[in-house]
Amino acid sequence: MFQTRTEQTVVPLLLTAREAAKVLALSERTLFSLTKCGAIPVVKIGDRGIRYDPADLRSWIDSAKESQKGS
Repeated sequence: MFQTRTEQTVVPLLLTAREAAKVLALSERTLFSLTKCGAIPVVKIGDRGIRYDPADLRSWIDSAKESQKGS
């Protein structure tokens, strides 16, 4: 009889540094260090903006797991 209205959650395609650090359970400083050395790629927006692709974060996690297996 009555329809309930559900809110749709929008999943961001790109994450801010704060969001990415939170997802990875790292400090922003550690995330920036990994970004600077090229371990985690970024999407540059304008002159100063950077965002992180969740797929790249997943790839970094997977490669970190693989390198631990080889040690």
